Amino acid sequence: MPGGEALVAVEEVTRSFVVDGRTIHALEKIDLTIDRGEVLGIIGASGAGKSTLLQMLGALDRPTSGKILFEGRDIFAMKEKDLALFRSRSIGFVFQAHNLLPEFSAVENVALPAMIAGASKNESLAKARKMLDNVGLSQRYNHRPGKLSGGEQQRVAICRALINGPALVLADEPTGNLDTNTGDEIMELIFSLNEENGQTFVIVTHNLVLAKKMSRVVQIKDGKFVDSLNDVLE
Repeated sequence: MPGGEALVAVEEVTRSFVVDGRTIHALEKIDLTIDRGEVLGIIGASGAGKSTLLQMLGALDRPTSGKILFEGRDIFAMKEKDLALFRSRSIGFVFQAHNLLPEFSAVENVALPAMIAGASKNESLAKARKMLDNVGLSQRYNHRPGKLSGGEQQRVAICRALINGPALVLADEPTGNLDTNTGDEIMELIFSLNEENGQTFVIVTHNLVLAKKMSRVVQIKDGKFVDSLNDVLE
């Protein structure tokens, strides 16, 4: 549940691209406050700017203008080395396509971000096993992604996103490749993790049924937020 305390503040952010000599605004002077502990849904048509916003929240892309503040700190004022460290420790990513490394087992996939962040291999693997236990995958430690179902792969991906205890978890269509029942299970897992750990989730989704269950929903249209969601969510 939202705690009423701002974790992230997006201030007049614009992201522009030049295509065939024309300037295209993927996002145009948007403002957004994300509260600590909330599950925020972002909806909108393809090309509206949802994924662009998610990439900038995750410090994977820089705004053309404007600021993104994380706990009051302008993340893009950081040096590149500090920004990479911030990204590995404070941000978790969950993608529609899982993006698991096929040659690694489930437990190795989960442990990898912890090792990159500086934890020892043994410590990372022990933590990864505990996380897989918590999502019902204790019998799948040594299975490679190709031997896991879609829902199991997404659970592994969520564990990987959470292993460093990030304050902010960004999910881009995390149920997009799953059937309805499995997608519902993944969202219930996200809601329970949010409740237990107080982590903040920002979720891009086309699923309006799932969006209605989130703490709050914002809609992007043509690179800007739409004021009213009543017509969309009714």
